[in-house]
Amino acid sequence: MNIRTSTRLVIAAAALAGALFSGAVSARDHQVTVAQHVSTAGLDLNRLADARTFYTRLENAAWVVCTRGNRVNLAPIDDFKGCYEKALGSAVRTSAAPLITELYLTTHTYAEAAARGIAIPTQVARR
Repeated sequence: MNIRTSTRLVIAAAALAGALFSGAVSARDHQVTVAQHVSTAGLDLNRLADARTFYTRLENAAWVVCTRGNRVNLAPIDDFKGCYEKALGSAVRTSAAPLITELYLTTHTYAEAAARGIAIPTQVARR
């Protein structure tokens, strides 16, 4: 896979990760999905510094969609922690970037990763 194709796949994965950042909230008995798109613009997820930057963006986006989410007249989410972990885990799983998974595993267990469907890269599992 060449660099251009790889970059397109990462961008597509990041866009999908952003689409997965959603929290169902009530607005006068209606379900609403809140999404936050996360960009990899200018980042190479094979470089640790860039992966850290992207992971921070994922964490921030998970916080936004599960708290205020730039919503007007919507009831807050009952389970912030559950929403946040679901959003972050979905984004990490969708990105399928080994360094992003490694960063996730610095604060989460293998069991938590497995519960979110996150594949553990072989090089990480050997450690």
